[in-house]
Amino acid sequence: MRTALGWSAIVLVAAFLALFLLLPLGISVAQGLKPSVLSAALAHPVYQQGLINSFAIAVVSTVLAMFIAVPLAWIGARYRFVGQRWLEPLVLGPLILPPFVGAIGVAQLFGQYGSVNSALVALGLITPGNGPDWLGDHRFAAVCLLEALHLYPILYLTVAAGLTRLDGSLLEAAQLMGAGAWTRFRRIVLPLIRPGLFGGGIVVFVWSFTELGTPLILGYDRATPVQIYHGLTELGSNPLPFALVVILLVISVALYLLARLVFLKRHDALAGKHAGVWVPIALSGWRGLVAAGIVAVIVVLAVAPHAAVALIAISGSWYGTVLPESLTTRHLHDALAHPAVVPSVMNSLLYAGGATVLALVLGTFIAWVGTRWKPRGWQVLDTLAMLPLAIPGVILAFGFLVMVMSIPPLRALFDPVRDPTAILIIAYAVRRLPHVVRAGAAGLAQVPPVYEEAAASLGAGLWQRLRRITLPLIAGSLAAGALLTFSFSMLEVSDSLILAQRHDAFPITKVLFELVNILGQGPAIACAFALWAMLFLGSCLWLSSAVLGRGVTTLFRT
Repeated sequence: MRTALGWSAIVLVAAFLALFLLLPLGISVAQGLKPSVLSAALAHPVYQQGLINSFAIAVVSTVLAMFIAVPLAWIGARYRFVGQRWLEPLVLGPLILPPFVGAIGVAQLFGQYGSVNSALVALGLITPGNGPDWLGDHRFAAVCLLEALHLYPILYLTVAAGLTRLDGSLLEAAQLMGAGAWTRFRRIVLPLIRPGLFGGGIVVFVWSFTELGTPLILGYDRATPVQIYHGLTELGSNPLPFALVVILLVISVALYLLARLVFLKRHDALAGKHAGVWVPIALSGWRGLVAAGIVAVIVVLAVAPHAAVALIAISGSWYGTVLPESLTTRHLHDALAHPAVVPSVMNSLLYAGGATVLALVLGTFIAWVGTRWKPRGWQVLDTLAMLPLAIPGVILAFGFLVMVMSIPPLRALFDPVRDPTAILIIAYAVRRLPHVVRAGAAGLAQVPPVYEEAAASLGAGLWQRLRRITLPLIAGSLAAGALLTFSFSMLEVSDSLILAQRHDAFPITKVLFELVNILGQGPAIACAFALWAMLFLGSCLWLSSAVLGRGVTTLFRT
């Protein structure tokens, strides 16, 4: 009975993933792989420039993120100092806000009458109104900076994970042989953390290469994701966006597979059973203050766009000055009173809640199949569930839209113009399914199968064992995965911008995008709304860490 029921469930889950993951990708790829379409896209000078610009954004953003993340990870893993407990969660601060919202903060800091030019005026270096046009002349740099500030926590986590597993005896031996600090770092540490550095760098590279919101809000249109977004309005007459999707997909999947190969390699210099223990050095007095100061300065610079967004949300007047001239809570009230804001919150709660339930059911089953049952071919199901990690959000959203609009039966059920609720719930769930699968698998790996075997020997059926033993024991892991799925679905960007096409069904990020583009008080209300969103997502992450009894930084480690 268990085998028949289990195989029936596997078929249903596999059919769901085939319909809502493989089919959208397959339709887009089939259109884009036509030789005439692919060659036309590659020969088009505008699309060529978009690919070059996107590649350059990815390279520069990744390098900048490395310069931020590696020193932070080294200090955090190597030393213990005053305030570290409070500073480490702040390192992940940039993850709690879509980077396109941070563009408002960057505009306030680097605009013609922003804080930077105002500071230069106060120092007498320039005259009012005649300062550099930082954003107008350097949109590329602004996009790269925002991407790096948003994504460096990913590199921080992968590098820090590698450092904590390093064999400390290697550094001690090198020090005894007279190697200096820089030599030890360059000749020992850097080669050994290369898998984490490379893997995290690949994630940052692919993410920034396919990021839609930031270049879109900054008006940097010569980037491939933005060109795909604008191409949605003319899919019937212009097939070239399909070719761009294929190009992005091939590059993203190739880089993801390369990163997986690097991570799968064994590195015997990492701490093993008989390796020396990495013992962090406790810094006290002025040394501890210096370490805390270095981390604090980097964190302050990294969260500056978010801080600017928060200040705009509570500023009464901020024009031509370094800091706001007055403070007010009016924008916070206006954000909640705006006719589009509260409905968008309710919509996002519906979409994210439905997606969380769907991902929880699918992810728990897939994790159980892969850790407990392991039938023949279970790796295929596991690979399908983890595939969204390698597929950029803009490509999945594009595929969903094309699939729904091109297949009449699916259009009747999931037409985003008529009602995007069902397709958004499914899209959010598919995007975040790997979070639940990993959380469930980690929980099941920590529960000895002997408990279930003992219950079975006493006559307990499968459902009774799951309900009374397995699920209660892995509830903490599932809750953490569900909270991560819910919180990040609330602020999903690509799916929301592309699939939400009915105004009264807009989720939070689509309303934020609309408010940013409204003249007058629109950006201020958007910042106030974003501040509420930051507080919400921060609370979700804190709750996840409390449920698991672990630090916030461990929630994102694989």
